[in-house]
Amino acid sequence: MFKKILIANRGEIACRVMRTAREMGIATVAVYSDADAKAPHVAMADEAVNIGPAAAAESYLVADKIIAACKETGAEAVHPGYGFLSERASFVEALEKAGIAFIGPPAGAIAAMGDKIESKKLAKQAGVNVVPGYLGEIADTDEAVKIANEIGYPVMMKASAGGGGKGMRLAYSEKDVREGFEATKREGLNSFGDDRVFIEKFIEEPRHIEIQVLGDKHGNIVYLGERECSIQRRHQKVIEEAPSPFVSPEMRKKMGEQAVALARAVDYHSAGTVELIVSGKDKTGDGFYFLEMNTRLQVEHPVTEEVTGLDLVEQMILVAAGEKLDFTQDDVTLDGWAIEARVYAEDPYRGFLPSTGRLTTYSPPQEFREDGEVVRVDDGVAEGGEVSMFYDPMIAKLITHGETREAAIDLAVEALDAFEIEGLNDNVDFLSALLQHERFRSGRLTTGFIAEEYPEGFEGAPADDELKTDLVALAAVVGLTHETRMALIDGQLGDPVFPSMEQVVVLDGAHYEVAVDPYDGGTLVAVDDGEPIDVIADYSPGQSLLVAECDGRRRIVQVKAQGRGYRLVTRGAAHQARLYAPDVAALLAHMPEKVAPDLSRFLMAPMPGLLTKLQVAEGDKVEAGQPLAVVEAMKMENILRAEKSATVKAIPATEGESLQVDQVIMEFE
Repeated sequence: MFKKILIANRGEIACRVMRTAREMGIATVAVYSDADAKAPHVAMADEAVNIGPAAAAESYLVADKIIAACKETGAEAVHPGYGFLSERASFVEALEKAGIAFIGPPAGAIAAMGDKIESKKLAKQAGVNVVPGYLGEIADTDEAVKIANEIGYPVMMKASAGGGGKGMRLAYSEKDVREGFEATKREGLNSFGDDRVFIEKFIEEPRHIEIQVLGDKHGNIVYLGERECSIQRRHQKVIEEAPSPFVSPEMRKKMGEQAVALARAVDYHSAGTVELIVSGKDKTGDGFYFLEMNTRLQVEHPVTEEVTGLDLVEQMILVAAGEKLDFTQDDVTLDGWAIEARVYAEDPYRGFLPSTGRLTTYSPPQEFREDGEVVRVDDGVAEGGEVSMFYDPMIAKLITHGETREAAIDLAVEALDAFEIEGLNDNVDFLSALLQHERFRSGRLTTGFIAEEYPEGFEGAPADDELKTDLVALAAVVGLTHETRMALIDGQLGDPVFPSMEQVVVLDGAHYEVAVDPYDGGTLVAVDDGEPIDVIADYSPGQSLLVAECDGRRRIVQVKAQGRGYRLVTRGAAHQARLYAPDVAALLAHMPEKVAPDLSRFLMAPMPGLLTKLQVAEGDKVEAGQPLAVVEAMKMENILRAEKSATVKAIPATEGESLQVDQVIMEFE
C-alpha cells in the first residue's frame, strides 16, 4: 500500500480524497495555485506544494509541475480527482515514465474513451446500444445540414472532444443547423483544441442515467447500479440520485452488463462511469443508448457510495496499489435511496449568473448518520474564504440518504433550509424548489425538466397557505422577542414600553391580524381570528437560524432583521415580514408605491463576458428573435436576441469589450 499520495486537484474533491486517505493511514500532499494558498485542502494535507499562478493553465493543468511536486515530497501515487488532468492520457504516461502510480484507469482506456467519435465506435463493437447518428468528420455546414436531414430532426450537434456541457447545440430544423454548426466548432476549438463535430438523433423525453463501474488489474469488473442525473441546466447536472425511479431491476441488469462489456473492451480498471441517454417513452427496458464513458471519479459519486456502502476513493486507491476487488457482482446490493444537490455560487433569480466573492458566512447543515438516515456535506470551502473567478463555482455538495426516495428528498429539503451562505449569491433556494416540485417528487424526470418547468426563469418556490400562516406566526414571535429585549434594556428615557399582544404582520405585501399569547415554554399565535398556532421555538435576538415547531410542524427558518421587519428564508424562497401596531397598519394603504424604472429599451449584458460579435448596426430595424450580439462567458458563446420588433438607436458597447453584468450593449428607439 502507498505511504504517501498527492492529490492533483483542489476544493471539494481534494478534501474528499484526503479524508479517505487519512482513514487508510496514508499521508497526503496538496498542490495549490497562488489563489488557493489559504484554501481548506491546503490546510488539510500533511504537506503542500505551490505550483504557480491562479490560472489553471499555469498551475493545475501543468503536468510537469505535478510530477515535480511528487518528486519533491516523495509521493508514490497521484489521485487526479475530476476535471483538470483527470482524463488526460498523456499525464498518465508521464507519471508512468517517472515511476509514479496513477490512481485511475490506464492511459489506453482514457485515450479510447476521450474521443466521443471513437468511443461510440468502440461501444458499438462491444455490443452497447448507441444512438443513431453520423460519427465521421463533417466538412462544412452544407454537409452538416445534409446529414441532419437524413437522421431526422431533432438532432444534437456535439464537439467531439467536448465535456461539461460545452460544445453542444440542439437543432430542430435546417435553420438551427446553419446557425449553430460553426458556433459548435468554435466552442470545441476554444475549449478543447479540437473543432470536429458529430451529429446524432436527439432522444425524446430523454433521461440521463449513468452506470458506475469498478474494475481491478486482475480482470474483475463489476457495476454498482445506476444514478439518475436528468435534472440539468445547460447540460450541467444539478441534482442526482441513486437508484433511478425509472429503472427496473431487469433494465439495470442490461445496462450494467453492457457497461461492463465496454469497460472490458478497453482493459479498464479503477472507477469509471458509462453515461447513457434513456428514452422515457420506452417501456421495453431496451431504450437506452451510450453517450460517453467518463474515465474518472464523478462529481456525483457519493450517492452510489451511500446506497452501496462502498467508499469509491478507497476502492480506487486499493486497485491502483494492485489489490483485487474483495467482492463480486452478486455481493452488490442497493440499500435505500440517496440524493445529491450541488450548491453553486450563482444567482438563480437572475438567470443563474455566476457569482464570485468572499464567503462572509458559511454554515452548512449538521452532518449525521443514524437509523438509515444520512446528511452529508462534501465541501472544500470555509467561512472567510473566496469563491474565485478562476475555478468551478461549486461551493458544496449536499448528500442525503433515507430508506425511501421520499425520505431522502425530505431530508435534503430540511438540510437546505439550514444552509447559511452570505457574501455571494447561491442556488440553495432553487435546489429546494426542485426537490419540492410535484413532478420531481413523482419521478417524472427528463433532461428538459428545468427548461420546461421554469421557462420564464426562477422566482422562488411557491408557499402554500399553511407555510404562509406559520411564517406570520413565527414573525410575530421573533418580533415579540426583539421588542421585549429592547424594553428590558436599562437606562432608557421613561418607563419601559412592552410590546402589544396585538399586531399586524405584513408578509410579502399581504396583511394578517395577529394576537400573541406567550406561555411558559411556548407562544400561542392566532392569525386572522383562526385557531391559535402553538409555536415552540428557542430564539434569541441576533440568532440567524430559527428552529421551531408550529403545531408540531418542524420549521427551519433563516432570520435577518431588516428595518421594522425581517427577511425569512425557508423552503426555497425569501419572504419579507414587517410588523406594525394595528393603528399604524391602517395608514399603510395611503403610502405611495415606488415604480420600477423601464429598462425594456435596452439590451444589457446578462452576465460578465466578452462581446465577441455585434450583428446589427445603429439605425437597423430588428424583429423578435433576431440575433443582436454574441457574448462569450465561461468559454461558451451566448447569442442575445431581440425580444420584440424595434429600431436600434445607439450601440455604446464595442466588439472585443469586456462587459459587466447589466452593462448596456444596445439602446432601442
